[in-house]
Amino acid sequence: MEDFLSRGRAAVKANTGQAGPGFHVVMGNEACDLDSMVCALAYAYFLSKTGSGETIALPLLNIRQSDLLLRSDNIFLLRQTDLSPELLLFRDQLDLLALQRAGRLQLTLVDHNVLPSSDSDLEGAVVEVIDHHLLEREPSPSCPVTVETVGSCATLVTEQIIQKAPQILDQQLAQLLYGKVTPKDSQYLAALETRFPALPPRGALFQALQNAKFDVSGLNTEQMLLKDMKAVSGSLNLAVSVLYITLEEFLQRAELEAELSGFCQKFGFDLLLLMTISFTESKEPIRELAVFSHSSTCRDQVSQYLEQTHSPALNLCPISSPHPRISAYQQGNTLASRKKLLPIVKDFLREWDGDVCLGDGEEEESRVPPTPMNSLVEGCPLDDGLPHISAQDLEEKFSKMADRGGN
Repeated sequence: MEDFLSRGRAAVKANTGQAGPGFHVVMGNEACDLDSMVCALAYAYFLSKTGSGETIALPLLNIRQSDLLLRSDNIFLLRQTDLSPELLLFRDQLDLLALQRAGRLQLTLVDHNVLPSSDSDLEGAVVEVIDHHLLEREPSPSCPVTVETVGSCATLVTEQIIQKAPQILDQQLAQLLYGKVTPKDSQYLAALETRFPALPPRGALFQALQNAKFDVSGLNTEQMLLKDMKAVSGSLNLAVSVLYITLEEFLQRAELEAELSGFCQKFGFDLLLLMTISFTESKEPIRELAVFSHSSTCRDQVSQYLEQTHSPALNLCPISSPHPRISAYQQGNTLASRKKLLPIVKDFLREWDGDVCLGDGEEEESRVPPTPMNSLVEGCPLDDGLPHISAQDLEEKFSKMADRGGN
């Protein structure tokens, strides 16, 4: 894998002009969560081993290089598989539009099936899609689409590798995939475990990745706010950030009000909603909520609206805040994640704007798209995984094809 990634970076550096070889870029979604990163790396590697060689396969992380720091679970898995982040290629290091205009780009989408409007000019380069989300793409004979409702996109990539080229699997690639194939897709986990018995125990790796995902040590206030943020706008611009520490700990940060003020000024927000999530010793979630704004009118009206909402009720209980511009609450309804809060915020903005400016509310992309936290939202409807193939069947495929080539 290291040689593959090094060759890809070298090829990009050596072919920055209009002329040169074509690139087949495998790109995950804008959140660049663990699933997207693993799928981009593994599927690009698969293409490099099984393709015709006419194009250079490249995995592309769909964030800026500087934002990888906010993806602590991604960094953890890279370290576990002995892959240096310096080998990776990021969105701000490759001009996809220039490659597209030069006729040198093929694009495979993993872990999403439609491009955002900001990338609409790249649509003509899309040649394949592999995803596990709701299908939004219009069917096209020129673009094969694999969309199945399984627990992770990595399951579908693992399936393709096992069925078409199991000989390319080694311990490193298997551990990358193993880190993201979910227990809902246990037949693929079992197949990888049978093939590579040195893989770490399932539960231990999953827990280590969860711990890494929620680790905010070393992040400054701005980075913590950006790590998992959604922005919503109307005549007011609001950001909703999920923080993975207790509210008490966050409120004790030095110069917090000044840092929040600077954040709002830098990114153009009128108000911040801070949703904290922590866990008891028995793994029960604890949710708290804070509202920050320089405008007391804005802060008070948002706070009152959230206190009184019934769709769903947040069951907010005011708690003491050491900062005059921050209203703080315990949230009794621990099932109300940001997914539930955002529609409430949009309803507030519609009323604030007099049902004129917003319509259904405009949810903007944040500067750093948030890391999906699937374990904290209302379950995935994909609990049954892929029932059509057993672990024994998969191992038989390994046995039949293992002698077709090396790594």
